[in-house]
Parts: sequence; C-alpha cells; structure tokens
Amino acid sequence: MSTEENIKLVKNFLAAMGSSNASDLLALAAEDLEWIIPGEDWPLAGTHRGHAGLENLLQKANETLETSFPEPPEFVAQGDRVLVVGVATGKIKATNRAFKDDWVFAITVRDGKVTNIREYVDTQALARASKMPGSPRV
Repeated sequence: MSTEENIKLVKNFLAAMGSSNASDLLALAAEDLEWIIPGEDWPLAGTHRGHAGLENLLQKANETLETSFPEPPEFVAQGDRVLVVGVATGKIKATNRAFKDDWVFAITVRDGKVTNIREYVDTQALARASKMPGSPRV
C-alpha cells in the first residue's frame, strides 16, 4: 500500500474507534494486533493483543475516562509506518480529575490492516489524574 493509503487506513481506524460499531474497527485490525501502552499506575498500561485485547482495551478506556480531541491530529507516514500526533483532554471517571495528554501513536500497517500500535503518552499526567485523594503522589 502507498503511504497515502496507509494514512487513510489509520484515519478510518481512528474514526471506527470513536464509533459504536466494533465490526468496522475489527475489520481494520489484524487478528494478531499488538497495542502497547507504557506506564505504571495507569489502568490502560500494558500490551494488548489480538481482537479480544483491542475490545478489552476499548471497554476499559470507556469505563475509565472521558476524552475529547480539541484539535485534529497530524499524520506523518513513511513506508508501512504512520505516526499520529495529537492532544487529548478529558477526565478520569473515578476521580473526576482533568488531564491534558500530548500523545503520539506509532502505527504499523501490513496487508491493509493495523498490526501494531505503540503509544507515546504523558503517562504521568494520566497517572496523577487517576490517583485518589490521599494516595501517595506519582
């Protein structure tokens, strides 16, 4: 696929994440998808594998936080890699604490499917917003 096709695929994947139609999303994800979210003290951190891992991650994200994206992300592609650069704002549901997260997703596309996502996020801002009052500071 061309870099333009890869960017279009990634845009469609991100749009499907925001919709309620799981089948559209899964159709764009490889069955052996690997999504890596670094960090500690953050409920979404870890390596999430396959369609089941993707569905579990999105379910946990929906239960954990409310997020909005105040600006359209930037897409940079070379070969089978697409970098998505953006900012998210929102709140952690359990604490009602707000966060601002500048992020980059490094996404690999293979055979017309998203195969790997590596998030580079402000894990400290998210962990701080997740801490309950009276908990040790992160």
